[in-house]
Amino acid sequence: MNHRPLTRPEQKARTRQTLLDAALALMEHRSLSSIGLREITRAAGITPAAFYRHFPDVDSLGVALVDQCLGSLRATIRTVRDGLSPSDEVISRSIDILARQVHDDRAHFRFIARERHGGVSAVRAAIAEQLDLFAADLAVDLAADKMVGGPRFDRWIVADLRMISNLIVNHMVWTAAALLDAPPDAPEAAARVIDAAGRQLRLILLGARQWPTEP
Repeated sequence: MNHRPLTRPEQKARTRQTLLDAALALMEHRSLSSIGLREITRAAGITPAAFYRHFPDVDSLGVALVDQCLGSLRATIRTVRDGLSPSDEVISRSIDILARQVHDDRAHFRFIARERHGGVSAVRAAIAEQLDLFAADLAVDLAADKMVGGPRFDRWIVADLRMISNLIVNHMVWTAAALLDAPPDAPEAAARVIDAAGRQLRLILLGARQWPTEP
């Protein structure tokens, strides 16, 4: 079978991904600040000079890993809220997506969990920015009253919308961390985390129904 040669952009994208994958593998039990450029390029099988065609430094590679992981998750979960859906369905589908992505890409999420409070300021800032974008997206959707059967968020003031959207996003972060702690070969442990996460989110929304809508 003849294979089409990769175009220059395709080859560049493949090499970039190889660098990202090599860094993730090195960080299985280590932080980003503990690994160097030469160690990454050696693991990726490329020269140190080639690294600079893709990233200016190791910190920038870390930021790219954040955007790859959380940016993809953010886009996927937002599609769950497209259109009008019952609030219980939105909760269940969102948690299921999060659980599936954590299961399929544990290395990425371990990196996020470790570096959220790690020693590389650019990566911490990138994680905070992505989580803020999660919360901003959610606040917009809540204000549009997309979740049928939920609280009337369209009557809430902006500050309160951001408060509850941040609360929900922080709960997602907790859920991801709990899923990472669950043994990958023990599906019943992950199932317990998923069940608890769903119940807790429903409790948050139940309390939100009683929140005053006047400033």
